[in-house]
This record gives sequence, structure tokens and C-alpha cells, in this order.
Amino acid sequence: MYAIAIMAKAPFPNNVKTRLIPPLAPFEASRLYHSFLLDKIEQVKCIEEARPFIAYTPESSESFFRSIIPPGFFLINQAGKDLGERLTNVSHELFDQGAARVILLDSDTPNLPVDHIREGFSRLNEVDVVLGPCEDGGYYLIGMRAFIPEIFSGIPWSTALVTELTLKKVQELGLTVSKLPGWCDVDTEKDLRRLMRDLEFPSNNCFFCKNTYRWSLSHADLMTQIKINNFLFSIKVLFFVLKNQNK
Repeated sequence: MYAIAIMAKAPFPNNVKTRLIPPLAPFEASRLYHSFLLDKIEQVKCIEEARPFIAYTPESSESFFRSIIPPGFFLINQAGKDLGERLTNVSHELFDQGAARVILLDSDTPNLPVDHIREGFSRLNEVDVVLGPCEDGGYYLIGMRAFIPEIFSGIPWSTALVTELTLKKVQELGLTVSKLPGWCDVDTEKDLRRLMRDLEFPSNNCFFCKNTYRWSLSHADLMTQIKINNFLFSIKVLFFVLKNQNK
């Protein structure tokens, strides 16, 4: 059995996408993440060779996740004090259920190409660990062909060092590793602007994230205002630089 699990949070206001508050209001940010989550489920549905799971947190949100999972998906509670413990426990649970290959996915990359996930499983035929790096230093995917708790221990989560230190741990353990093409997750206002631009002008390999696209259409005025505010801020910075150069 191959297993794939989405690491998901319940999309409650002030619980998700907090770095986008502002410019988004808490409810808008939670609806955006809800859209990300639905699109990630659609991505995983395309991976027919793997048994799909949603690893959810907090434990009290089980009923919500039962209301959104499609037929054939399974739920696992994310147990643990931090992300490292939760990744460890989820991967252990999947291998304990008999998985020969395990991939854990983030839920912040709604337009991630499905081929990146397929390639992750393919490379696990050759290496022990596969990583899908994000541009901010984290990763959108980690895959293993055995339970390796050490790679989740002592990592400074939510920093630019996550992928670098994970690769170092894998190598220190004498294991083989392969990096997938990089992708951009959505944590900040800059990331969101980039995603909105990619939705308007998608590349050939982007996953069409229909739920996130609908969110963007329903918040078109807000996104326009964000673009205007950033343009005005850029003008102010340029004026400040030019003023100081002339002193």
C-alpha cells in the first residue's frame, strides 16, 4: 500500500493563515484556507495509486473534517505538541497500517502540480527520502519508504532552515534523498499576490485550484485594493530612496 496524507488544520478564524491578517480579516483568511484545503483534496484524488488520508488538528475538529472528506478518504488525528511530533506520529501511524511508501503533504499549495506528487512516489523507488522544497525554506512534501522519526526531531519549524536541516539529518543517517522541483506556498501577502497572479495567468503544469479561484473572484475588490496599497507603498519607498540619494 502507498499512503498519502494531507497535514490539515481546521479552518477556524484566527487559527489559520494568521500572517495574512491583515490584509485579510480573520473570517476571510479562514475561508481562503478552507479553499486551499478543498483544492488539496482534489489534488490527492488524482493520485489513484495511493490510499488518501487527511491528518487533522485539533482533535475536536473531527466532525468538520468528516463533513468534507470524499468517499475513500480516511482521517487521522495529528497527535503531538509541535509539528515535528505530529509528522512523526502521522507517519508512524501510516507505516503501522502497512504502508510501503508514505508521502505527507502540506495544505498551503493549492496549485501544486499533481505530477510533483506522482514524481515523489516514483523517486521513492530509488531513494529513502524525497523532499519537495518551498521557496521560503520549508517543504510542501516529504516522502519516505520507512519510518524515520529522526528527520522530524530538532527542526526549527516555520523558519528558512527547515529543508536545509532536514536534508542534513537524512545525510547524517546515511540515507539517500532526492529533491523535487521547488514550489511556492502561501503564507504572506506577497505569496497571496503571486498566487492570484498565477490564477490569472496559469502555467501549463499548475493544478487548476477551482475553489481558490472562486475565492479570488469573490474577493476581487479586496485583492485590487491590496495591489493599490502595495503600489503606493513602493512609490513611497522609491521617493524616500531618491530623496536620501540627493542629500
